Amino acid sequence: MNASRLRLGLLALLAALSSSSAFAAECTPVVRDGWVRMPPMAMPMMAGFGRIENPCAKPMTIVAVSSVAFGDVSLHETRVVDGVSRMRALPELRIGAGESAVLKPGGMHLMLMQPGATLKPGSKVAVEFALKDGGKLLGEFVVRSAGE
Repeated sequence: MNASRLRLGLLALLAALSSSSAFAAECTPVVRDGWVRMPPMAMPMMAGFGRIENPCAKPMTIVAVSSVAFGDVSLHETRVVDGVSRMRALPELRIGAGESAVLKPGGMHLMLMQPGATLKPGSKVAVEFALKDGGKLLGEFVVRSAGE
């Protein structure tokens, strides 16, 4: 009787472990509220903002960004150093397990250079984030006018 209870307990434990590992394998980071700010006049660059969420149990690291809508895309960060606003490229962005990265004006953001076509408010732009583990994360960014 005790042996059959032990077997049932082990089977339940194995089932729980296999379903939790399946859940971990299906875990997918997500880009939310992505938007691109149109410049007030025609310029060869734009900025992208939004939120990248990592609901997974492991950290993720973004190592590159691209979009077919732009000739060059990169992650940047604006910081005030000695009273002067300075922008620098970020070679990678690590997002911890269960954490988010916020891309916002005056902080981390996407630099979107050399648009391939004229974009207007309401246009949607696909952005692909390359992850250090070889995976990809896709995000949709909506173009907004400068005043929005």
